[in-house]
Amino acid sequence: MLATLEYDTNCAVSWRARPGSFVSLMSLYESNYIRLAWLVPDLRGVEGSQVSRVAGDCALHLSVDERARYTTTFRLTYVFDDAGTPLADPDLQIRVYHDARLAEVQACARWHRHSMLEALRSQLARELGDRWLRNVMLNKWLDYCVERGHRFPGPSRS
Repeated sequence: MLATLEYDTNCAVSWRARPGSFVSLMSLYESNYIRLAWLVPDLRGVEGSQVSRVAGDCALHLSVDERARYTTTFRLTYVFDDAGTPLADPDLQIRVYHDARLAEVQACARWHRHSMLEALRSQLARELGDRWLRNVMLNKWLDYCVERGHRFPGPSRS
């Protein structure tokens, strides 16, 4: 399956072509699904809570919130120590639509502790709606996480 979805350039309509339109938003969801599959190859089978640790980057946390027949909802975040209190940032709730092969950010923290994420959020907020903003951020963050070497291989099966 992933062989046909290896790159988002195979999406029928690039989300980069006409930002903000419904068609490009659906294409962005498709691109997010492809990138998420790089990070979590077993999207249907992922369960519980997992942590990906790589040298030179923060630990990436994934926890499944809900599983249904055609969807899985989970959280993806870094967790920082903020004066002894754990702080999730960015704290993204992502719904994967397995049958349609789409991934959508459903919720995220409004403010980001890291200047680069906040700058991206502020820049896009002037031009695009929240839904577009959240999903462009996910798209770019997934690229970053994969480039850093993060992976959630899932449970080993005998």
